[in-house]
Amino acid sequence: MAQTLHPTTTPSSSVPQTLILPESEPESNNSSSAAAATAYSMSAAFDEPQNPTPNPSPVPTRVPALLHLSFNQDYGCFAIGTDSGFRLYNCDIFRRDFGAARGGIGFVQMLFRCNILALVGGGPDPQYPVNKVMIWDDHQSRCIGELSFRSEVKGVRLRRDRIVVVLVQKIFVYNFADLKLLHQIETIANPKGLCEVSHVSSPVVLVCPGLQKGQVRVEHYGSKRTKFIMAHDSRIAAFSLTQDGRLLATASSKGTLVRIFNTLDGSLLQELRRGADRAEIYSLAFSSNAQWLAVSSDKGTVHVFTLKVDSGLLANDMSRNSPKSNLANPSAIPSLSFMKGVLPKYFSSEWSVAQFHLQEGLQHIVAFGHQKNVVVILGMDGSFYRCEFNPANGGEMTQLEYYNFLKPEQTF
Repeated sequence: MAQTLHPTTTPSSSVPQTLILPESEPESNNSSSAAAATAYSMSAAFDEPQNPTPNPSPVPTRVPALLHLSFNQDYGCFAIGTDSGFRLYNCDIFRRDFGAARGGIGFVQMLFRCNILALVGGGPDPQYPVNKVMIWDDHQSRCIGELSFRSEVKGVRLRRDRIVVVLVQKIFVYNFADLKLLHQIETIANPKGLCEVSHVSSPVVLVCPGLQKGQVRVEHYGSKRTKFIMAHDSRIAAFSLTQDGRLLATASSKGTLVRIFNTLDGSLLQELRRGADRAEIYSLAFSSNAQWLAVSSDKGTVHVFTLKVDSGLLANDMSRNSPKSNLANPSAIPSLSFMKGVLPKYFSSEWSVAQFHLQEGLQHIVAFGHQKNVVVILGMDGSFYRCEFNPANGGEMTQLEYYNFLKPEQTF
């Protein structure tokens, strides 16, 4: 029988209606058998292609329409939602198909490589309601819980201890173990579902749009502090956090500049210039060591920038929990910053050290591979690129690999 958990807050138009967490599977009649696993038992479920087709089905004859595309937290895997279900891939590449021709999945969020995923329906024939987050357990091959809302879900973020659900003007933070509602945040209109959380630090850091145009809100749950950063004059188009939540990269709807901030004190550490023309930024991604930042946009070019932030000093800053804006390495200051009063900002900003050119206007997301100086690029047309850049020489990246992960005849 399902357990119903009611929100502890006063009902409103966007507060969850019900939180449903089914109990464990019934125990076996065999008295010597162990108790059934709890609904949220997590384990590595997607490391090796030992059983690439757990639910064998005929290979689809048509290319599905892609609705959603996202990397997992360590960028070793990615998930897609289509008009006929969802698929999981690792970047090597190995594919698993789920739910053939049962309806559209508009959002898929992996939790590293474990058996738990978050799903939201989408497309013209959604498999699940667009106002519900379904918790899928791959071990049980079924949904084991759901979060229901009175408006459309715009995004989901997962940590091992938290579920974050993004609505158009509100964000809900839940405890993963029991789906208890921990926090609500009101935001400016957020149709893209922008929100990021840290993944490796114990104190949770969450970033979302603020209540003003161009403002970013940073929640430090460990110290119970909230920091507001006026990152841009125009609306926020994209942002990204480092794994530990110490650094934040932001871009506005103009798409010309990317800014790097210290999340603890809100100080501006570095300013990067993508270009002079307006562009729509699709994604931002830090490398695992916070040495590089990759940016994709509708201009069809992926840029890689050098970051000049002393992560060791930032770590000390975070551990002491005493915000001081001058703790960043002096090398983080743009090389021409001493002439800010003389030269236009166009010249004092820093430019990318490597680029890779793609089809203009097609949405691509980007991440850093596990190999040194390797970038992985995913396109909404099913394209997969693995590229290498040379920070010493700069210029155009070298394409190492390409395939289309949507085509039925593609082998993996």
